[in-house]
Amino acid sequence: MSVEFRNVTILLPAMDETYSLRETVDTIVRTCNTKDIAEFILLLCDRTSAESRAVANQLVDEYSDQVSIYIHDQKLPFVGGAIREGFDLAKGSHVVLMSSDLETDPNVIQKFIEMSKRYPNRIITATRWSHGGGFERYNKVKLVCNLIFERVIGLFYFSTLSDLTYAFRIFPTKLMQSIEWEELKHPFFLETALKPLRLGVKFIEIPAHWTARTEGVSQNSFFANFKYFKTAWHNRFLKKPQILRRNNV
Repeated sequence: MSVEFRNVTILLPAMDETYSLRETVDTIVRTCNTKDIAEFILLLCDRTSAESRAVANQLVDEYSDQVSIYIHDQKLPFVGGAIREGFDLAKGSHVVLMSSDLETDPNVIQKFIEMSKRYPNRIITATRWSHGGGFERYNKVKLVCNLIFERVIGLFYFSTLSDLTYAFRIFPTKLMQSIEWEELKHPFFLETALKPLRLGVKFIEIPAHWTARTEGVSQNSFFANFKYFKTAWHNRFLKKPQILRRNNV
């Protein structure tokens, strides 16, 4: 499908983030042309803390005259469910997947937008493993495991992408709305790379620096990461009609 860049929807799931959520929105609005931003969708759930919800409401009030920003209370469970609903709600020509805990650097969004304007049909994805990217305060055992996993999955999918698990990307919205998503928990982030790869979509990687969150608690345990192998195996053998929603086959 041919796509033109008009503007971007930015999805921000929040559980217990407060100042990190605020800094994420503040930085994006400050560094980007607001004409390029279709909307921010703040994805909250019944487990979102009162403090985080209060910050979300403040942001809606403070930015209402600058950009479209609203709260969506998710119905599907878990973070993957939140993003899946966000994809379907997105009105921008492109949609950003990122976090609100500053582990995805909001300063990168302006580069995402710039690249999507030049290559609107491609997925622009951040990588921590290339020159200019990196990790700060990342568990060393997890770092080694991540590197091994990235290399194994890359070989399995005949892909040269270096950071398939990093949930920091900008996609053509119609592409994401055409795919039959299956995952609900953190393996969903891997699924957002693997299903487009299986469809033959081209990616462009740009470096990004990952810094560990300084507030809140990660919802992804170390052992939960092993579920990524199941996701990788399952998606490797899907045929195109199995990847696309029925009305898009």
